[in-house]
Amino acid sequence: MATAPAPLSLSASTLPARLRAAAVPAGARGRQPRRWRMVVRAKIREIFMPALSSTMTEGKIVSWSAAEGDRVSKGDAVVVVESDKADMDVETFHDGIVAAVLVPAGESAPVGAPIALLAESEEEVPLALAKAQELANGQPQQAAPAPAEDDAATPPPPPPPTPAAAPAPVAAGTKGIASPHAKKLAKQHRVDLAKVTGTGPYGRITPEDVEAAAGIQPKPKPAAVAAASAPVAAPSAAAVPQAAVLPPVPGATVVPFTTMQAAVSKNMVESLAVPTFRVGYPIVTDKLDELYERVKPKGVTMTVLLAKAAAMALAQHPVVNASCRDGKSFTYNSNINIAVAVAIDGGLITPVLQDADKLDIYLLSQNWKDLVKKARAKQLQPNEYSSGTFTLSNLGMFGVDRFDAILPPGQGAIMAVGASKPTVMADKDGFFSVKSKMLVNVTADHRTVYGADLAAFLQTFAKIIEDPESLTL
Repeated sequence: MATAPAPLSLSASTLPARLRAAAVPAGARGRQPRRWRMVVRAKIREIFMPALSSTMTEGKIVSWSAAEGDRVSKGDAVVVVESDKADMDVETFHDGIVAAVLVPAGESAPVGAPIALLAESEEEVPLALAKAQELANGQPQQAAPAPAEDDAATPPPPPPPTPAAAPAPVAAGTKGIASPHAKKLAKQHRVDLAKVTGTGPYGRITPEDVEAAAGIQPKPKPAAVAAASAPVAAPSAAAVPQAAVLPPVPGATVVPFTTMQAAVSKNMVESLAVPTFRVGYPIVTDKLDELYERVKPKGVTMTVLLAKAAAMALAQHPVVNASCRDGKSFTYNSNINIAVAVAIDGGLITPVLQDADKLDIYLLSQNWKDLVKKARAKQLQPNEYSSGTFTLSNLGMFGVDRFDAILPPGQGAIMAVGASKPTVMADKDGFFSVKSKMLVNVTADHRTVYGADLAAFLQTFAKIIEDPESLTL
């Protein structure tokens, strides 16, 4: 009669803590005992391309802060990524060694794609390099751990059904990873990220996951609305002419768009689907120029004075601060956030002066100085360039007397400000005088703003500019 073998005991001294031993128990009485198999799972984690903004679909690696072979700790910045608006540091969520860089500086990768491999220890660096080679060769990643040498000749058992039944594929070591915006929301709403199931790429926790865990009603997605009304929107989309791809001119040089330029191009094309109209208004600026000369030594710019005046006028005409996001309703914004167009090297960005109606011109000037500095360095955070409710574009410093601005997607109006120039004017009694006058043109979404609304707003704006002492209150 066969006797069952004594149970095998694996103590901490036998195996390191990070190794997992999977034992196959002996067979029933009368059967030959099976071999004990040890399966080793290496801790190799992937660093993913994060979504740094709601419109970002891919990112470009600007530089690696950590080189291959460097040991990093959780929270360390390892790479600088260029999104469609700014350059941002990306931190690691785990301790380890940067074993392999999959996407070198200067190249791009889609959101959610692995850009580097992180090994837990030096012993696992060769395994990470082998995995990097597999990814480079286009070989599929093995979700199941590699078997021991004893089982190399036998086919591996079928994978357990649990991963196949999961709602979304989750790469090893990525469960619980949250995007920077999701982490910020979790802190605001006191949500434990460890209890949140991610629905993003590779199991990443998205801001929507955090809002759902906090019990916040999700906002209607424009994409879903557009999909539901596709038959109606189809004629409008077809009406927009698509630019033909023309052969290059002999001797010309073709330079691809940067990430930011591609985002600007995309937004400008999207704006063609919005029915807009334009209204111009002349404004006397003699008193505004006098105020500017008084406050200029204190660091107040003309841009800040115009933004403050626009915010005060918007407070009296909230419909101009509203927008149409679904094609069938008004979205009234509780805050008045003035986005101001700024030209930077290789593109255009709109830093936002938040709550411009509630702050005085001196605090606004300090905020604006900080925003411009960060914009030039491409270090703006998403909420600092994507939260505008009204946009101001000023070309007056270049001597431009008038121009039209293109309405940004998601806003109701944008104001284009020209230069203030001496102009001969006649008063109501027929007497001539020379006064400084500037022209402003406002482009508005005709679905939410009508001609009378915009005219009334411009009248209020002109009164504030022509009697600007209220700007200093």
